[in-house]
Amino acid sequence: MLLCLALLCALILAPLVMVPLALAGSATTDLTVKAAGTDAALPTVVGDWGYPLAGAYSTGRGFGYHPVKDCAICPANHFGYDMDQPCGAPIYAAGPGRVINAGPMPGWGNTVRIDHGGGVVTLYGHMQWDSLLVGVGQQVTAGTALGLEGSTGKSSGCHLHYEVQVRGVAIDPEPFMAALGLPLR
Repeated sequence: MLLCLALLCALILAPLVMVPLALAGSATTDLTVKAAGTDAALPTVVGDWGYPLAGAYSTGRGFGYHPVKDCAICPANHFGYDMDQPCGAPIYAAGPGRVINAGPMPGWGNTVRIDHGGGVVTLYGHMQWDSLLVGVGQQVTAGTALGLEGSTGKSSGCHLHYEVQVRGVAIDPEPFMAALGLPLR
């Protein structure tokens, strides 16, 4: 019984460590570049991965149980990491992959999902309507502009809901990104 419990824990926790290390690769170059045709700086990129927002941001809800007071539409369990910049701030792909959703999704409103391979998918929720710059099937890299921060779906104000899923299960984005050299703050 104890052995089964240990194996179950290892199965659940392994993606938090192994997937980011596998995706990080050997490149560790840090760069900041300008978005094509704008004066907006792109997010910091380390290797093939980067932040989904450029510059400073404040944080809202983190991963796990965190009830929102006075919000009837907000669930008690939160499976992402909320990042706040002003409404309309650009949102960027965190890593290389293929867009698998670009449009309305229940709960998240206007949403982009990117398949990075190896069972890893990132989700960018609550984006402004009519702001998406990518379409299903499009290949992206870290720093590709996806759309603009908004408050669509089950949201109580402008922010980015950033979520990391491994084989269909949401995992905590903080250790995932930290293992890539990109600690969320």
